[in-house]
Amino acid sequence: MTNEQVRRRLAAILAADVVGYSRLMERDEAGTHALLTRRWKDVLDPLVERHQGRVFKRTGDGVFVEFASAVNAVDCAAALQRDMAAANADMPDERRIVLRVGVNLGDVMVDGSDLFGDGVNLAARIETLAHPGGVAISDAVRQHVEGRVGIDFADGGRHEVKNIERPVHIWVWAPGGTARPPATALPETPPALPDKPSIAVLPFDNMSGDAEQGYFADGITEDIITDLSKVSGLFVIARNSSFAYKGRSTDIRQVSRELGVRYVLEGSVRRVAGRVRINAQMIDGSNGGHLWADRFDRDISDIFSVQDEVTRTIVGALKVKLTAGEEIRRESRGKIDPEVYDLLVRSRQTLMQLNPASAVEARRMLEHVLAIDPGQALAHARLSIIAFADYANQWNGATPENLDQALVLARKAIDLDETEPMGHIALALALSWLKRLDEAAAAAERAVELGPSLADAYAGLGNVRDFQGRHEEAAALYTRAHRLDPQFDMALHFLGRALLALGRYDEAEIAFKRRLMLSPRSDMTRFYLACLYGLSGRPDEARRWWQDTLKVNPNFSVAHLKRALPYKDPSLIDRLASGLRDAGVEI
Repeated sequence: MTNEQVRRRLAAILAADVVGYSRLMERDEAGTHALLTRRWKDVLDPLVERHQGRVFKRTGDGVFVEFASAVNAVDCAAALQRDMAAANADMPDERRIVLRVGVNLGDVMVDGSDLFGDGVNLAARIETLAHPGGVAISDAVRQHVEGRVGIDFADGGRHEVKNIERPVHIWVWAPGGTARPPATALPETPPALPDKPSIAVLPFDNMSGDAEQGYFADGITEDIITDLSKVSGLFVIARNSSFAYKGRSTDIRQVSRELGVRYVLEGSVRRVAGRVRINAQMIDGSNGGHLWADRFDRDISDIFSVQDEVTRTIVGALKVKLTAGEEIRRESRGKIDPEVYDLLVRSRQTLMQLNPASAVEARRMLEHVLAIDPGQALAHARLSIIAFADYANQWNGATPENLDQALVLARKAIDLDETEPMGHIALALALSWLKRLDEAAAAAERAVELGPSLADAYAGLGNVRDFQGRHEEAAALYTRAHRLDPQFDMALHFLGRALLALGRYDEAEIAFKRRLMLSPRSDMTRFYLACLYGLSGRPDEARRWWQDTLKVNPNFSVAHLKRALPYKDPSLIDRLASGLRDAGVEI
């Protein structure tokens, strides 16, 4: 275009792209092309027409749509993801067409029927930051649509994107309203590399030819992370944060920067006819160079052996020496019944859903494990945590007897395998809520010793210290837990709680608000923010956050909170809540 031909206008641009398109085409090129063509015709095109948009560019696996209204663009984006989810409902995972959608409002250049310029380019960049099945919008779009669309966007943070000089502030949403900020959200400051070899393990690809085996590939990844977390000479990013990259096309160097680690492990798992094959490669995140690649092939009953091979290969490549105790613990693991392994993997993934129904289902699986192999320490430990979670959340008709049950199960786990950190984590939880804090501290310290890179262990010890009134120590432990697991939203909540008790209001506010980015529906975090604003002399904000707390949970009770949390000094909750009373809130 010459300068004389350039025409410009303000437009809302929707960019959509298929997640994992190359993988879908590799498996079934003709079928994928036909299905995507049908989705564009049956789902996208009617929605674009209904919302008064215009498709101005198609890219094979993607599409760009122009709207004169940001509201129409966002409404169309949300409807597109809902309708695509409905269209996929009866299809196997490996054939589903899943989109990411981004929306930007900006200046565009017009050339006939096509559009160009930063407004279009930024929409394409924002689309890559959306969750699979979700929508990401720019800050400019949010300012135009706030209060005008029935969608709650979560703050997705600031991002560096290609060819854009300044970080881009985005907002994210997914059907169901539980969107989490993408893994690429910039932290307050980029994490520095630890003073020991550091690694993140990305979710292994499922190459079994059966989408149903996806859980198995995830389980292998999780177990390798757990194994590495028990090596004192390593710094290992937790499963929760590594899995934030699942389904994303990632640059390993970017992953390394975002998670603050030097090395990244990636690979694939194939399970066929009673055997498991793992292909893995380790990459230096500072330059993208490959350090090693290898294949590990064993009978499924030897799964622990193949995991141990992977771990030892990593440890050897990084020149980390196992302690005598770590060597002994690794030698003690033998064969495992394949059904038991499957149930342990499925129960862990089910339990992570954190709701009453998932607790019931995970308990059923673990009880089946013990019916087959009563000596599984990990099953007892997880059953203990389920009993505790039911009590703490008042799920499934829980009573105070749940804590006694949790205590018995945790001790059984430790009797069976004293070196399994999850047993000690479970014991610390039960003892804490029974207000036996000194005993809980000993259990939590042992968990940290056995799992020096386990974020849950540091959070557990932090909770004991917090309940003991040792808030400075607690804050340091929570900070460590969050460094190991940047997506660990409860670590941010606990950190904010400890900082609030210390009167460090500015820091506590940051922690609480970052927690709400990850868990937008938390009533507890809203309650503590309300207390914080009351204590710091901001009564209007205190009242607003208290009302928000009640909107999320109309039955929220400060009296119940005071009874339930096992503080050594039970007056602490009263002191925090005094800020609400000062703001004129009746509690």
